Amino acid sequence: MIGRLQGLLAEKNPPQVLLDCHGVGYEVDVPMSTFYNLPALGERVTLLTHFVVREDAQLLYGFGTADERNAFRHLIKITGVGPRTALSVLSGMGVADLAQAITLQEAGRLIKVPGIGKKTAERLLLELKGKLGADIGPHAAVTHDNQADILQALLALGYSDKEAAASLKALPKDVGVSDGIKLALKALSKG
Repeated sequence: MIGRLQGLLAEKNPPQVLLDCHGVGYEVDVPMSTFYNLPALGERVTLLTHFVVREDAQLLYGFGTADERNAFRHLIKITGVGPRTALSVLSGMGVADLAQAITLQEAGRLIKVPGIGKKTAERLLLELKGKLGADIGPHAAVTHDNQADILQALLALGYSDKEAAASLKALPKDVGVSDGIKLALKALSKG
């Protein structure tokens, strides 16, 4: 229906923006990941959109990247996850973090998102596995276990999801758990 909007950014009221497209103002709900990357008021912006028609409303959701919109569309197909919850998930964690949580089957990271309980998190992991999770290479079994263990160790030491996930990306794919933790801690202490 409406796949993309391009216009001037007229208002910013999280999580909603008003986009002026040749004199027509569109109210668009966006995840915080998109909101933080918006230009200043009066600047030109392009948003990929998803249009939802309900009996009582017509709602427009906007995204800065195709990956965000794709993740949103996968999320809303899951029973019990509506557009508001999907927006909350994408606001609470980026697409890369969500894909990693799905790949590593980490319900704990999803539960931290407001509105996501244990059952919903487990349903998300189950239904999105293979659809949104990142493929982690040829040594998937060993790498999966090692990376999950390294990530859990970093989280237990008090690092945020974002910090821990960023340090994992810098590690060699076939690193052992103890060496991986040491390398990650060294990288985190420099940052």
